[in-house]
Amino acid sequence: MNIIKNKKIWFSLSLIVIITGMVLGMIRGYNLGIDFTGGTLIEIQMNEYVEADEIREITDEIDKSATINHIGETKDIIQIRTTKNLNNEERINLFNIFKEKYNLEDSQPLRSEQFGPAMGKEIQNKALLSVLVATVGMLIYITFRFQLSYGISAILALTHDVLFVLAIYAIFRIPLNSPFVAAMLTVVGYSINDTIVIFDRIRENMKNAKRNAYEEVAETSIKQTISRSINTSLTTLLAIVALYVFGVESIREFTFPLLSGIMIGTYSSIFIASPIWVLIKGKKGNI
Repeated sequence: MNIIKNKKIWFSLSLIVIITGMVLGMIRGYNLGIDFTGGTLIEIQMNEYVEADEIREITDEIDKSATINHIGETKDIIQIRTTKNLNNEERINLFNIFKEKYNLEDSQPLRSEQFGPAMGKEIQNKALLSVLVATVGMLIYITFRFQLSYGISAILALTHDVLFVLAIYAIFRIPLNSPFVAAMLTVVGYSINDTIVIFDRIRENMKNAKRNAYEEVAETSIKQTISRSINTSLTTLLAIVALYVFGVESIREFTFPLLSGIMIGTYSSIFIASPIWVLIKGKKGNI
């Protein structure tokens, strides 16, 4: 299989997913979590550890996008986060359902408060600023270490990764929250590492290549490094899958975007970044 010659196929596949996600995101909106929209947080002292799925049978009646976490040494405290702003009466009614089902005392709701949308707006702004600073820093570093064409190709591939993951979240209506932002920044750093490995091999192979043999050099370099990229990603994914399967819900909120991001980042390092570099070099020459 010639990866560079089939670049239109890879570009088309990515564009279909990204455009579908963007259209659905504009039509239906993204499923923003409490960190971005504001909402209600309630903590209840249970008499024992209760499975999240059992708790969700109650909370789904109020908010299907609510998140459930277990805290405390014995995990007998449940933390409920809803994207809906529940007033005092609604919070009392919710606790009364738990009280009746699990034979709780009146003193067992430990915490109950609301988060306004202003806090969510601040998180969004800081998240965008973090991504922007990281992107500019990487562009400067890669341009200094390699050439501008490598830097542009890497940043476009990273943009592809973020948009692709956002598209998945829009298509499947997965809640977006602050762990997603942390996971995306991790994925950006991981993905750029894979891309630089391939670019470094391209730079080495270009020293002995014919003039303007960009496509041939890129194809050779990918084939020389593809096993390393895939094996590295697989070992990382094994650890993340274990966290996702055996972790609590708050851990899953962080590991799911990591899982999807690392797979997409590996894909983009091989099938997107190098073909973009070939296109840029073919049009602009020595940049």
